[in-house]
Amino acid sequence: MEANPLLDDYILGLARRDRPRICFVPTASGDNENYIVRFYKRFADANCQPCHLELFRRTERDLVGFAKAQDVLYVGGGNVANLLAVWRLHGFDLAVREVLTDGVILAGVSAGSICWFEHGLTDSFGDPSLSPIVGLGLLPGSNCPHFDGEANRRPAFTTMIRQGMPAGFAADDGVGLHFVDAKLHKVVTSRPKGKAYGLELQDGDVREHLIEPERLRPPAV
Repeated sequence: MEANPLLDDYILGLARRDRPRICFVPTASGDNENYIVRFYKRFADANCQPCHLELFRRTERDLVGFAKAQDVLYVGGGNVANLLAVWRLHGFDLAVREVLTDGVILAGVSAGSICWFEHGLTDSFGDPSLSPIVGLGLLPGSNCPHFDGEANRRPAFTTMIRQGMPAGFAADDGVGLHFVDAKLHKVVTSRPKGKAYGLELQDGDVREHLIEPERLRPPAV
């Protein structure tokens, strides 16, 4: 968030109103207070209305109504297995499904990217070689973030697809996969060399298809 605001600005630009309500959901970090403070520091001066939702210290009773009142749900990184378990325990997964047709933007980083897909890979269980995980299934196929940022991601994702994980998408750090109606609409990047890839099993081998992203640039002064 702090190092490069271009992806955050892109997400805000997708919202349905000029000064959108953006809600940070830090479940994957255990509602880490420092992470929440960082979110407010990042968005306090942006043209938006920031808020956050804690589930470990939950005070919001009507999660569906709360989610529908937002324009953007921005999900932070951390432990995606814990995120999915806590969301299901509190019913927030159902609230997210309720807003799919209401024009609320669903976004996130790392765990906040993996969670939307049918499948992904994660280090949530302390396995350095990474483990497969079943997500919410709002987006088809599988997902792998940090494709260039962590050396074990590419070989692990390739192996899992070879072993039966559905075809999917991988994104370098600083790269956003923009889906509309559960189909990939475009890929954007805040980094000059950021890339995205489609991976699928063909003739017993996993093929990577490069997806050239649109480079995001600061607005002209």
